[in-house]
Amino acid sequence: MATLAVSDDTFDAEVRDSEIPVVVDFWAEWCGPCKQIGPSLEELSEEFAGRVKIVKVNVDDNPSSPAQMGVRGIPALFMFKDGQVVSSKIGAAPKAALKGWIEESI
Repeated sequence: MATLAVSDDTFDAEVRDSEIPVVVDFWAEWCGPCKQIGPSLEELSEEFAGRVKIVKVNVDDNPSSPAQMGVRGIPALFMFKDGQVVSSKIGAAPKAALKGWIEESI
């Protein structure tokens, strides 16, 4: 299962109403660190398929969702369980660190 692009319109349905935990990656095309972690998130979405959904929200195209979440810098990662934020991580990190954070949060 690859990462899923989520918009302001689909945010609640895909994230808050999800049956499984969701990692939300707030990112932008121009963001170097965002591009740096992108491939790791794709790989992790395969590794956690069926247990965790990983979605991406482009902050330039969808300003409402990051504003509601208080996102001030990107990449910004949020872990949702049962519609609530249970953990967050700001900035780029190696794949192993991202995997550890996901495992701790679920």
